[in-house]
Amino acid sequence: MVDTKEIKSLKLTPFTRMSASIYGILGLVAAIVMLFVIMIVQVTGVVPQLGHFNLITGLGVPIIILFPIGAFFITIATSFFSAILYNLLVPKLGGIKLELENNELVKIPVISFSLILAAIGSIWAFVIGLILSAVVSPLFSLITSIPASSNITANFTNATGATMPTGAEVGAAGLMLSLVLIIGLPILAFVAGFIRNALFAIFYNYIATKVSKIKLEFTQITEDLQKLKHIPVLPTALSVAIVYALLGIISGILSKNYTDFITNFVFYFIGIALTAFLYNYLSPKIGSIKLNIE
Repeated sequence: MVDTKEIKSLKLTPFTRMSASIYGILGLVAAIVMLFVIMIVQVTGVVPQLGHFNLITGLGVPIIILFPIGAFFITIATSFFSAILYNLLVPKLGGIKLELENNELVKIPVISFSLILAAIGSIWAFVIGLILSAVVSPLFSLITSIPASSNITANFTNATGATMPTGAEVGAAGLMLSLVLIIGLPILAFVAGFIRNALFAIFYNYIATKVSKIKLEFTQITEDLQKLKHIPVLPTALSVAIVYALLGIISGILSKNYTDFITNFVFYFIGIALTAFLYNYLSPKIGSIKLNIE
């Protein structure tokens, strides 16, 4: 029997702790892979221009230290803020709905899934646009305020006959760029996010589930509070990888890179398998993700 569940809220601390721990370990794995690549480049001498520069101590050691630490702390901030946004938006937009049958995710209702994830992505785009605007706008103002800029413009025009933008035009361009970053970027992020998430749900519902289904094993804590106890690795990794391979076909057609679907399948299969494995390993040690589900 199919049981439709709606995720009403995420418990902030367990979600953030688990997300940061997983990405910290994945950051370490990525750093080790990069270190091996650097060692091969150093030993084989495929880049003779480097001379006697020691890549291992110059790049390898900092990567091993910075990647996992950076991934851990960046994920703390992003996952905590994303969970807060999710909890705040659910009363207004509705939460993600899941149609489950014996721990198998048989269907993802498209609108509820796409809408709230696109809204969260749009808010993140607004924050990023605001930061970029705060950096870009003063630079344009500085350019227009330099006294020599008008002389440079006049000399360039006299020498080449080409017309350079005036200070006022540069200032107007800075204002337009700020508006695009603050207003246009969130709108674009929402539209693109909604379409991408909708395609994910559609491909999962009608194609991926014919091969494999995501499995999520929940344990009841209270009437509405549940914890995600275990994620079976292979069926979950396979189903998600199939969806991203299909998305890779679309992106490959648009970019004329027809190997995108292969890259997507391999990358997401390995990534989701590692994520599920780490979740199952860490869950008894640091606590599972807890959700209010109705």
